[in-house]
Amino acid sequence: MPETLADPVNDLVLASARIPGGTALYDVHVAGGVVSRIAPAGTPGNPGTRVVELDGRYVIPGLWDEHVHMTQWALAANRIDLSGAASAGEAADVVRSHLSGPGFAEEGGGGLTVVGVGFRDAVWADVPSLELLDGATRGRPAALLSHDLHCVWLNSAAASRYGVAVDATGLLREEPAFDLTRELGRLPDAVVDAWVGESAQAAAARGIVGIVDFEMTWNRDVWLRRLAGGFGSFRVDAGVYPQDLDRAIAAGLRTGLEVPGGAGLLRVGPLKVLIDGSLNTRTAYCVDPYPHGGRGLLTVSEAELLELLVRARESGFVPAVHAIGDAANEVALDAFAAAGIAGRIEHAQFVRGQDFARFGELGLTASVQPAHALDDRDAADSNWAGRTDRAFPLRSLLAAGATLALGSDAPVAPLEPWSAMSAATTRARQDGRGPWHLEQALTRQEALTASTRGRGTVRAGDPADLVVLDGDPLAVSDAVFAAMPVAATLVAGRFTFRDGLKPA
Repeated sequence: MPETLADPVNDLVLASARIPGGTALYDVHVAGGVVSRIAPAGTPGNPGTRVVELDGRYVIPGLWDEHVHMTQWALAANRIDLSGAASAGEAADVVRSHLSGPGFAEEGGGGLTVVGVGFRDAVWADVPSLELLDGATRGRPAALLSHDLHCVWLNSAAASRYGVAVDATGLLREEPAFDLTRELGRLPDAVVDAWVGESAQAAAARGIVGIVDFEMTWNRDVWLRRLAGGFGSFRVDAGVYPQDLDRAIAAGLRTGLEVPGGAGLLRVGPLKVLIDGSLNTRTAYCVDPYPHGGRGLLTVSEAELLELLVRARESGFVPAVHAIGDAANEVALDAFAAAGIAGRIEHAQFVRGQDFARFGELGLTASVQPAHALDDRDAADSNWAGRTDRAFPLRSLLAAGATLALGSDAPVAPLEPWSAMSAATTRARQDGRGPWHLEQALTRQEALTASTRGRGTVRAGDPADLVVLDGDPLAVSDAVFAAMPVAATLVAGRFTFRDGLKPA
């Protein structure tokens, strides 16, 4: 069982541990939630110190997912999975089959809205339509969320229930889609918090010790409620959106501030600013037009973005600018330069060759999601044909001096750090399909460093946020690395996950 926030913090020795890349055995001493020393195995600890025998397992710093929508990730686990649908027709059939199951026999518009997640219409040969989804749902309200959360496909009953206007496609995009997504998530707090707790425990079992949560809400109070209810699976940096910036400033918040009442696990995250759409919806703002026409959307003007970044600088917030298309990345870089502030660019999926160096020159972090390169490779090849050598450009960003921070964008990709690092290092799935632009791959050590907030390896003086592994992550096969066996996870010296480790 994981230890709780109420459990006392005791001194601890993780005995007979190995550091990746080596064979020597060490004892990792923990005191007051910090790694106090790393000594040769068998070095005596303080009297009464708890000892846990690792039997030669490997210890690394705890893993962070730098871009999560935590509530949406928990909700997705309890919704219809449409990720395998290869067409609009198949997606409608999945919903039809679901509604034919137990508990959905009644006709008409009563009951809860049926919600599906994960469709990818950018690679479908057919197109979504109101008529198609109406035919599959027998009058039951249905709303299907795209994998990137930038699009919602509704039937007529759901459009009526939520008072939104849709055309013959049944699609909402960008802000209207975000608004409806928030509305669909208005379930009882106790239900959502329980689902979040389950998803968080699963993440802790994979070595996650912290997330940056970009849920589109006033997130501080949500997490204070969860922590008061006993949540303790990992640390949370809770992002703030522009609509709440005045409220945050008035409350004295700034990025990195520990939130009172947060049990030492909750801090204020970055200021998240979305300035373009996504590749799947063909709304990512690009220099060149898409094959179907249009260059995507710039959803925040250059002047508005600069004003927000100046306010962030003056109020102590680190900006995190969502920019996917190459034109959007250019706009973001220009704004960072003009505002005289460093920060993060979220996604940086498509970058002009002449802009790479600016990431390093401006001291920016590229918050990237390696799994997207594999999930979206077909959409990229179709929409950015002939230019995908600079799509999902991890190696180019790192070589240019950017700081890389890996994440998932869950629920867009699973909150699974090892599959993200595998995607970054192999540029291929474990399904036999060949690598895609392998020249943009990272080494495993680079991927680990980008997943541990630059720590890379365990050092004395660091927080005792640690992961115990059953193999050397620098030496195991690609298949094992992608599904790395985790024996234990600790946050500030407390076990949040523990599988088979016994006291010495």
